[in-house]
Amino acid sequence: MISEAQAPQLLLVTSTMDFQRAGLRLQVVLGHLNRPSAPAIVAHPVSAAASPARCYPQQFRYTLDNNVLSLEQRQFYEENGFLVIKKLVSDEDIERFRAEFERICRKEVDTPGMTVMRDVAIAKLNCELSEKVVSKVQDFQENKELFRYSSLPEVLKYVECFTGPNIMAVHTMLINKPSDTGKKTSRHPLHQDLHYFPFRPSDRIVCAWTAMEHIDRNNGCLVVLPGTHKGPLKPHGYPKWEGGVNKMYHGILDYKQDNNRVHLVMEKGDTVFFHPLLIHGSGRNKTQGFRKAISCHYASSDCHYINIKGTSQENIEDEVKELAERRYGVGSGAELKDIWMFRSRSVKGERINL
Repeated sequence: MISEAQAPQLLLVTSTMDFQRAGLRLQVVLGHLNRPSAPAIVAHPVSAAASPARCYPQQFRYTLDNNVLSLEQRQFYEENGFLVIKKLVSDEDIERFRAEFERICRKEVDTPGMTVMRDVAIAKLNCELSEKVVSKVQDFQENKELFRYSSLPEVLKYVECFTGPNIMAVHTMLINKPSDTGKKTSRHPLHQDLHYFPFRPSDRIVCAWTAMEHIDRNNGCLVVLPGTHKGPLKPHGYPKWEGGVNKMYHGILDYKQDNNRVHLVMEKGDTVFFHPLLIHGSGRNKTQGFRKAISCHYASSDCHYINIKGTSQENIEDEVKELAERRYGVGSGAELKDIWMFRSRSVKGERINL
């Protein structure tokens, strides 16, 4: 188990001497110049803690050439599947998102297509809608104020390092993790986000997740399993939790408890970018307050839809289609890709396929 004191050291690996950094860069350049063709990197899953960045003189797989990420940052993401950028989003923007969320909770804002969710333990109390009972607002692409997050230049400049220049926002959330009632329902089971997405390639999809306040293990920070983005998409389903599980909070069915975890302690405005195959989740909120974060999943508009019939993703497709039919009158013959096309919005560059 990694302590909170050690965790920040894992988020950004830096070399101790300038000439070592220069030497690594030179190796990368020479590797590009000397090879006749770039062989694909063989990806090996890891189960240890976040690994120090290693030199990739031949080819990067999970990041694209750019002038935003340092060599050490690219190597860290390649090895671990996530990268934290400190103080990326301003306090002013975060307070605007918080104010809009509160207006939504007071029913002063009615956004088409947006889903307002409650924690399963709170929903049973039949409380009036308020900030104290809303655990998440999802699919806020039609809310002009919240969707500003998805198009912030300071966020998109990093997103482009993973997706390329033509970027689609495909899934949006503002999470308001409530204080746990004792049922432990405020937890989010360990999962891979690709389970929810019927498009590929996975390496051109990335999530940006921004802390709206100080987040640590007490109020339910993100927990990640470094290196698991190199493995396959695993079967997901509802965990058998005594206190209940929130709707569509699927978790990995064959998760082994002996995997090492890294808890991401973050400050207001810190943003983590992570791969859709990275195994992650969050713990319960043991405080009396709420833990807020805002996030968006992005994909290259060059991504293409796949047929998920007969795959492990079919169970989430059935749930999403059932919800869409009930909420929006979408016909039973609709496919999951039709629903995702309704959700997605171009935020930079040209919309092509997605």
